[in-house]
Amino acid sequence: MDREKQTTLVRAIGRWSLVALVLNSIIGSSVFGLPSVVAGLLGRASPLAYLFAAAGIGVITVCFAEVASRFREAGGAYLYARAAFGRFIGIQVGWLGWLTRISAMAANANLFVIYLAEFWPRASQPLPRFVILTLLVGGLAAVNYCGVRAGVQMSNVFTLAKLLPLAIFIAVGLFFLRGGSHAVAQPAGAGAWLDAVLLLAFAYGGFESAMIPMAEAKNPSRDAPFALLVGLVATTVVYTLVQVVVIGALAEPAASDRPLAVAARQFLGPVGAALMSAGALVSVYVLMSSSVLNAPRLTYALAERGDFPLAFAAVHQRFRTPHVSMVAYALLTWLLTVAGTFRWNATLSAVARLFMYGSVCAALLALRRKQPGAEAFRLPAGPLFAALGIAFCLVLVSRMGRTDAIIVAATAALALANWLWARRRSAE
Repeated sequence: MDREKQTTLVRAIGRWSLVALVLNSIIGSSVFGLPSVVAGLLGRASPLAYLFAAAGIGVITVCFAEVASRFREAGGAYLYARAAFGRFIGIQVGWLGWLTRISAMAANANLFVIYLAEFWPRASQPLPRFVILTLLVGGLAAVNYCGVRAGVQMSNVFTLAKLLPLAIFIAVGLFFLRGGSHAVAQPAGAGAWLDAVLLLAFAYGGFESAMIPMAEAKNPSRDAPFALLVGLVATTVVYTLVQVVVIGALAEPAASDRPLAVAARQFLGPVGAALMSAGALVSVYVLMSSSVLNAPRLTYALAERGDFPLAFAAVHQRFRTPHVSMVAYALLTWLLTVAGTFRWNATLSAVARLFMYGSVCAALLALRRKQPGAEAFRLPAGPLFAALGIAFCLVLVSRMGRTDAIIVAATAALALANWLWARRRSAE
């Protein structure tokens, strides 16, 4: 018994902690960095893109809610795909999930430096940027290395801290602007709309990472659907209203890489710009903290089932965290962070997660056949939602660029090699 206590994870994530984890896994760099990009694609119509993206991601979220409620182990989408379709597909989804989380973390880290430049302009220069990114990723890894409770407490404490500046921005912005818009009206074709929604798949994504550490949730079958749905509604409201304020305050919202700070300067002066920049730093920092808490549990789950080297399943005897998986994740994230940019990493993360989302929608159909009597949340018209979710993912994947396709193909090749290794190891 003592040995089991030392080598297993601890269930420390309650219902509202899971809600906070979902919100912190979604709201981060995207709300502070993408408004200018989406406005550049669609102009005054850009708030509608947030609603369209929310509808598409909402279909996927409710599929996740049913599938996630069937499991109490760590692993998230990898675990669902493995249970539904077997080891090969499970490993493929696991690697794509890892790519998604690493590139998302890298995008957030790069935006952290962009907003830090509001206070310290030299932050964006090569050497200071390198030092900041190293300390940022390393510091977050150290906090979460020391225990899941430390990571959960950080997530809970900073949830309000990241939402408060956004609430002030929305309330004051809407009051002063009274619904007017200074953004230039511009026609947008189907390609621009699809590109915008693809980027917003990154903005609304992240909720799936909060489902990875379910081995540390107190009641995942009850709390996972609740947390996912609350997170979707709250995020949609915040994102859409932020975009309304940005295009209302700025004549050329696409001209700035810090759109919320520039917009806040219009109606709150330098204090407003500083407030939003500080809010961006807190928001991104907390999302990154959630990612460091969630993502290493993926390789832990792979190793626990014999699909990855056993060392990745090691649990620290004192802190009871998957410390080897955590160090590996932090190192790979640091490499991609230093090498990439915000938009490049955001697009890569969005593309990779679409494959993962489609697999979970398909898993809903397979698991209903395999586990018809499972005690779980049951989505009304589940097969219809699953089909719509798969179609949504396929349409957006069609906007994938050459570089993204190469990286996704390379990841799939690595997953294939991983599967061959795991199968040979099982046969020995």
